[in-house]
Amino acid sequence: MKKGGKGGGHTLTGLRFEKKVSLVESIQKIPGYTVKKEKGRAGADIYYDNELVARCFQKYEFYKFLEENNVNWKDLISTRLLPDSALLVIVRDTLFIIEVKYQEVAGSVDEKLQTCDFKRKQYLKLVTPLDLRVEYVYVLSDWFRKPVYKDVLSYIQSVNCHYKFNELPLSWLGLPVKKI
Repeated sequence: MKKGGKGGGHTLTGLRFEKKVSLVESIQKIPGYTVKKEKGRAGADIYYDNELVARCFQKYEFYKFLEENNVNWKDLISTRLLPDSALLVIVRDTLFIIEVKYQEVAGSVDEKLQTCDFKRKQYLKLVTPLDLRVEYVYVLSDWFRKPVYKDVLSYIQSVNCHYKFNELPLSWLGLPVKKI
């Protein structure tokens, strides 16, 4: 997405994040996608052209999903991690842990970026019984393009975690993209 270009509901190829926009809100704005919450089922189901393609879990909903699948988190890790969003992309058998970090001034987020390797490994312990892979990705605001973040961004990549700026491409997640 180019700076000054159209974003949000105008983009067909990615999820645009600004401040406190949720993953579900971003997906609902993309043509072809619908999001439904089923009573008694964790999270939200994401459909593309009426086909279930993903499930999204916010915070504690992820643990309800584990419970639905007979996975007791207490047997696997010592304390819960609460993801901003966890997106299970069905066709890839991959759980994406998506952490949105929107920053306009220096603060505590700086050190949180250094925890991705540990957290990715903890999530992997939780979903290994379900035969899922885990990808951990930060969606960062332009604040993190500053040279002072060069080392931490390099570290994120070195531990097989990822970062994107402002937008998360649907194709990178393995989700369908409407051809323009």
